[in-house]
Amino acid sequence: MKTKILNSLLIISSLIGYLEWGGNNHQFLFQAEAEIIYKLLNEVKSVIHPFILLPLMGQVVLLFTLFQKTPSKLFTYLAIGCLGILLAFMFFIGVISLNFKIIISTLPFLIIAFYSIIYHRKNKA
Repeated sequence: MKTKILNSLLIISSLIGYLEWGGNNHQFLFQAEAEIIYKLLNEVKSVIHPFILLPLMGQVVLLFTLFQKTPSKLFTYLAIGCLGILLAFMFFIGVISLNFKIIISTLPFLIIAFYSIIYHRKNKA
């Protein structure tokens, strides 16, 4: 049961990542993901990029684990890896640009992911 809670928290915390870029543009990841899903249905070529598809795949895998009787440790690790690529990169960008909004928005995912990995390593089941 704790694994399902952790996987749910990973999904939720991955959606609150915050992006800022030139020209006073900013967006949360859940907003960007809504646009990506819309474009996947209409303009597939415009969203074919590893930084777009890997995190989306990670969220789908985490969602899949929520419907398993016993969530797969392998799928959880795979999903953390896929989502972690984007969120760790965003955290790095926040640190080098000293953008505290980005840093604070990515920390929940990174902390929960770290805790999930420790939890799975301790519970060998």
